[in-house]
Amino acid sequence: MEVKRKRLSREEKREKAVVDLINQMFIIAGHNVTYQDVVGVDNWFKDYTMTVEQGDELKKWGKKYLMKNLNMYAKQAEKEMLWFNLQWGLTYSNWEEYNKLKHDE
Repeated sequence: MEVKRKRLSREEKREKAVVDLINQMFIIAGHNVTYQDVVGVDNWFKDYTMTVEQGDELKKWGKKYLMKNLNMYAKQAEKEMLWFNLQWGLTYSNWEEYNKLKHDE
């Protein structure tokens, strides 16, 4: 007998997306942490870092995720990932070196 699942509302889908994006961010950054570990902790995002390259990988993954799961257009998903990074993104551990390389080119 197949169990029917309740369809998620748009808001529930967005909340699930935030949890999934945060979990994927920790995976990409190589931290053994999940959303459940940091929920309710103030400024948790300051305790962890990722590289600029890992941040780019997350943006790419998140864009595909949002397009598939929230039916967003590419441009909309890109903007959403910028907002995600601004609100919950980890600090870049190699920002200065990355920035210096960009200016030296």
